Amino acid sequence: MQTSGRLLKLLSLLQARRDWPGTELASRLEVSGRTIRRDIERLRELGYPVESLTGPAGGYTLRAGTAMPPLLLDDDEAIAIAVGLRTAARASVAGIEEASIRALVKLEQVLPSNLRRRVAALGSATETLPGGGPMVDPEHLTVIAGACRDGECLRFAYRDRTGTETRREVEPCAVVNLGRRWYVVAWDRGREYWRSFRIDRLARPVPTGVRFSPRELPAEDAATFVTRSISARPHRHEVRVKLRVPADEARRRVPHWWGTIEPVDEHSCEYHSGDDDLYWLAVRVAMLGSFDMEVDGPQELLDILRGMGRRIEAGVRPRAQA
Repeated sequence: MQTSGRLLKLLSLLQARRDWPGTELASRLEVSGRTIRRDIERLRELGYPVESLTGPAGGYTLRAGTAMPPLLLDDDEAIAIAVGLRTAARASVAGIEEASIRALVKLEQVLPSNLRRRVAALGSATETLPGGGPMVDPEHLTVIAGACRDGECLRFAYRDRTGTETRREVEPCAVVNLGRRWYVVAWDRGREYWRSFRIDRLARPVPTGVRFSPRELPAEDAATFVTRSISARPHRHEVRVKLRVPADEARRRVPHWWGTIEPVDEHSCEYHSGDDDLYWLAVRVAMLGSFDMEVDGPQELLDILRGMGRRIEAGVRPRAQA
């Protein structure tokens, strides 16, 4: 590894953990302890406040709370940040696109010329579709995430899908981004059960100052909990669709937040979904059209699907022969 690349790697390790034994740094970078000592001196000359630790093994720590010199990124890190900023508009967070552009401009100003050209090329060749989901307030996200991190109870106003507003006090566990929507998974202290709350439906989230001990989540992780909650939640309209395709193949091609897929036999499976909006449920079923299917649903849903089929067939006219 070249010296410049090794310095970046060393700095990255020092920033990732409070302190490091010198022997472990040498092992991670596959160099000698003497080389580590020389590299630490180079970082100090560049202005990074690296302090030596006393003790039998010795070691190093990057002093906290000190103004850092200009940002240093390797090629992969710079490209990763640029890609993240370019695609941030799809996150359905209010104002995120404008903020991402400002951050990207600042990033480009501190990059070396070769990386700046690569990032600029990425920008000129990339187009992003505008976000289509409900927008969430970025300040709400940061307040909720901070409460999750600190184990602090959270209070907010919540409007459910019927428009009914309530006040909730919860023990937040995690923030989950699922498709175009954001959720917070939390233990509801008033109702004493786990549930997920759509962040676009809550208002005025405020930490209460009350700490709590983490509870065991009744799922493998928060994302799995949200997916199961959505699938199990009662909807105004429900549909079952038998697909003539193995369940594993259907799961690979159908987004998991659309509904559940259960195997029938080795050649077919059954798709279950629901929605309060009959039209959007029909659209979701229609998007399964790459599979042979049998739809079992309310008559109103079947009528919408037949109407879609007629309009599509009428619009797909054969080209006139030259």
